Amino acid sequence: MHFHGYFWAGDKSVHDKESFRRPPSSVEPASTSPPDVVQRYREAVSEWRVTGVPPMQTAHWLMKPAGLVRGTWDAPKEAAAWLGDRLVEHTPRFASKADRDATRLAVLVAAAAERLGWGGDVSHGFYLERPVFLSLALVTCSPNRAVPDQPCPDGNHPARR
Repeated sequence: MHFHGYFWAGDKSVHDKESFRRPPSSVEPASTSPPDVVQRYREAVSEWRVTGVPPMQTAHWLMKPAGLVRGTWDAPKEAAAWLGDRLVEHTPRFASKADRDATRLAVLVAAAAERLGWGGDVSHGFYLERPVFLSLALVTCSPNRAVPDQPCPDGNHPARR
């Protein structure tokens, strides 16, 4: 088991666009489907694999290209430390004063290490200066509890050899 880190910061309106955040359905819409359903399907097909926008389900990061992985660690504490570093890096830009609280951030990092230790995933989102949204995720790989048959996006990682 190992852990991948993911980072995305961008316009909140893009983050809110569901078709970018869900994998496309395995069934194409029928010719009689409403135009918005057809459009959402087309967007999902064209954007899902290439966009770095966070997926709706954290484990679905593993379906994205390996180039979106920002780090890989074998130990939960190392992965959580990466999360902590990103939080410290962006804290001054957090829109909410409560989100900038150092004790709260330390608790998030400790909780991340604990959750990763039992094979869970971690996902956090923060508003920065509007309209920017920050998303950070740590995803357990090989296997992941939510998608145990999903192969590791990083075919070069020792767990995949």
